[in-house]
Amino acid sequence: MGETNNTPTPGPGVPGSPRPWWGALAGVLAAAVGLGLGEMTAAGLGVGSPVVAVGDVVVDRSPQWLTEFAVAAFGEYDKGVLLSGIVVVLGVLAAVAGAVSIRRPVAGRALVVLLGVVAAAAAIGSPAGGVLDVAPPVVVVVTGLATLRLLLDRLPMRDAAAEGSGPGRRGVLVLGAGALGVAAVSGVLSRVLGGGSGVASASRSEVQLPRPSDPAPRLPSDAALEVDGLSPFRTPNDEFYRVDTALTVPRLSADDWSLRVHGMVDREMRVTYRQLLSMPLVERDITMTCVSNPVGGPYIGTARWLGYPLRDLLERAGVHPGANQVVSRSSDGMTIGTPTSVLTDGRDALLVVGMNGQPLPLEHGFPVRMVVPGLYGYVSATKWVTELELTTFDAYDAYWVERGWAQQAPIKTASRIDTPRSGGGVQAGTTVPVAGVAWAQRRGIARVEVRVDGGAWQEAQLSGDAGDDVWRQWVWQWPVGDTGQHRLEVRATDGDGHTQPEQRVDPIPDGATGWHAVVVDVT
Repeated sequence: MGETNNTPTPGPGVPGSPRPWWGALAGVLAAAVGLGLGEMTAAGLGVGSPVVAVGDVVVDRSPQWLTEFAVAAFGEYDKGVLLSGIVVVLGVLAAVAGAVSIRRPVAGRALVVLLGVVAAAAAIGSPAGGVLDVAPPVVVVVTGLATLRLLLDRLPMRDAAAEGSGPGRRGVLVLGAGALGVAAVSGVLSRVLGGGSGVASASRSEVQLPRPSDPAPRLPSDAALEVDGLSPFRTPNDEFYRVDTALTVPRLSADDWSLRVHGMVDREMRVTYRQLLSMPLVERDITMTCVSNPVGGPYIGTARWLGYPLRDLLERAGVHPGANQVVSRSSDGMTIGTPTSVLTDGRDALLVVGMNGQPLPLEHGFPVRMVVPGLYGYVSATKWVTELELTTFDAYDAYWVERGWAQQAPIKTASRIDTPRSGGGVQAGTTVPVAGVAWAQRRGIARVEVRVDGGAWQEAQLSGDAGDDVWRQWVWQWPVGDTGQHRLEVRATDGDGHTQPEQRVDPIPDGATGWHAVVVDVT
């Protein structure tokens, strides 16, 4: 690129050749234009972003240790970090392509085409990919190459005579500003044309949730303890944890949503959102936990859910004997395998439409998701669910099982100290509330104990029992003694009499164990 005849472009040290860093800048600007127009094309066609498609491949192909590191290091920001990293890598490769093109136009062009082929393969290989998904990467390559050639042909030369015969630095800067303008306008138009978020948000705002035919039981008056720094009994929607593989939140309209029930059933079914809202809905307080939650971690929360019992839905479909697994599929292709037995044993396993009195937030699964008490989310809590297939565990391994996680994963007994926080300070000679939460869904919490510096265990006061499927708050009044650092530890005993083990075990393959501890400075 940048060739006007068959004479090779002069090398970087040859008078009359542009400096390599000008070529690198041209490559970055060309990539910005190409990506902007590619994203606009994707939005206009209603297909996936090429950057997100590459990100999905990275997520799917990443080793388990890297996935765990990303969740542990970045938490709910892991998706933004990944997408930002992909853009940075693309920028570096574009800079290399531009610099190489100064002397080897064909090599630089080949690198750009190779990146486009990778993006196209990722897009068409996605679960929802189709022929049209190739269009955005093609636009990226074509417009990127055209912009790169335009910029390279106008780069300032090393010698004054050459510079005087060309547009010079000012001309290149004007072209660069124009390229950035095209990229920026394309980015804005991609949002306007895509409109997915706006359509989904508008659809959600129009939903009027019906009253439950089976309301949640009344909570005990002491279900929530009044302690500063203690997690609230119910987690607000905007504070509820989010851990999933969706790099961009699926944007579904309630009017377009439906659920297909098929596989080993007597009657294949399809349920629309309107039909689901007309069914007798159940309201329950349920605590959800992510299997990636480390000891004392934040990936747990309690909400009041509104939904239709999955037990009743499966009964209507008529489950065949031997169908011991329900594979649920999300609109973005995620698969989750749940034992059929836990959806039919009487627990409040729900096809959920409401969360804390509101339609599901977009990032938590709108229009519909699954919530199943007693199981970690990776084997039960499918967001944006559109399909339930009755099958067997021998016949199919869902997404996380393929990656080494346990096939079935009941939630383990656990507890956490919320206050005081590790590294915090308290005054000697005072009494300080040590408080937190404990959970053992389906078994309930019978006792919580706290100890200081490895001493005798002290029994904490529990909040009122709101049911086995929700966490319990607890508090112990600590008579603070000597100055210095002191270690506080907590352990819980569930309703079956089992006390959580001391030994720390990592989340893989079926959830973390161990006592949570904080170290506090006493002055």
